[in-house]
Amino acid sequence: MPSYSSTYAQAACSFLFLLLLLNPNFSNKATAKHTHSSSSTHHHRQRPAAATNPRLHSAYLALQAWKRVIYSDPSNYTSNWAGPSVCSYNGVYCTASVDDPETQVVAGIDLNHLDIAGFLPDELGLLADLALVHINSNRFCGIVPQAISNLTLLHELDLSNNRFVGPFPSPLFGMGLDAIFVNNNRFTSTISSTTLNGTGGASVLVFANNRFNGCLPPTISQFADTLEELLLVNSSLQGCLPPEVGYLYKLRLLDVSRNGLVGPVPYSLAGLAHLEVLNLGHNLMTGIVPGGVCVLPRLDNFTFSYNFFCEEEGACVNLTSRGRVRFDDRRNCLPEKPLQRSKELCDIVAEHPVDCGQRCTGGSAAGFVDGGGALAPFLAPAVAPGPT
Repeated sequence: MPSYSSTYAQAACSFLFLLLLLNPNFSNKATAKHTHSSSSTHHHRQRPAAATNPRLHSAYLALQAWKRVIYSDPSNYTSNWAGPSVCSYNGVYCTASVDDPETQVVAGIDLNHLDIAGFLPDELGLLADLALVHINSNRFCGIVPQAISNLTLLHELDLSNNRFVGPFPSPLFGMGLDAIFVNNNRFTSTISSTTLNGTGGASVLVFANNRFNGCLPPTISQFADTLEELLLVNSSLQGCLPPEVGYLYKLRLLDVSRNGLVGPVPYSLAGLAHLEVLNLGHNLMTGIVPGGVCVLPRLDNFTFSYNFFCEEEGACVNLTSRGRVRFDDRRNCLPEKPLQRSKELCDIVAEHPVDCGQRCTGGSAAGFVDGGGALAPFLAPAVAPGPT
């Protein structure tokens, strides 16, 4: 299964290549710099002239405000963030404006893997020409400011592996972003229909290892024409997996493992002809594993272990017959299969069927289970969010 880092690298490199292809004036230092390590003390060889236009001046104000709320920079990477020549700052990349080839603007910021600690100030909203922001693997904390919605040209945002808290950053949506990485933070609240309203341009969404709670809303279908990778691992999701996930016909990777999802596998998933990796493991799902999913033409890895499935349909009974498909069906309630749950536990679950017709109100998945929440003892997350 692709890792978050490989997913990120593929999307990031593709976008940087696109920038270079469309705008030859974009500094080729961005591509070389993209893989710098936390110990890097890289300095640009060319130092552009001082800020001479209002947009670079706004960028200067924004970056100075940001530097003031950075309280730890172990490698002193931002030590040259001084003076108006913002295009010479470490990690800051300039190019010609999309609406005026004669005007230089700040188009990218890359501070990945630097262990920097600090906040994101409201003044970041002044960086109106930003196309990409990469601050993966630092110690940035606090709440993502609403002012980020001013970045109308933003194409890719990576906030992953930090310590952001508070409600899900809804300003990220409706901005036409192609890739959103907010995994491994401490976001709370829910991914609601309102949150996803007005979205639909992203090809990669990585929300894993947060504390969202609630259910995945049916409005996820708004990404049908673009979404290729959806990772919601260990995000405290509850309720049933909505059938609308099956409308995401371009999906190659779907990972909703280590949550509190209940109910059956939607038959609509059998329409995901491009799907290569499907991970439903470590949830509370029940019912039949649909045969249509097991014969998807590109399926390479199918994990549904640690659930309460009671039957495998059609080709699912013997996935090894397909040769190349890797699968894991342990710890379910599958008759005559090894390494399954106890009959006593399976009988308890079977006596309390899930009603996926109930409205998701957020909170415990036990609300979807008749008889007082028989699955409540199993609702604890399988793992805690990884260290950030």
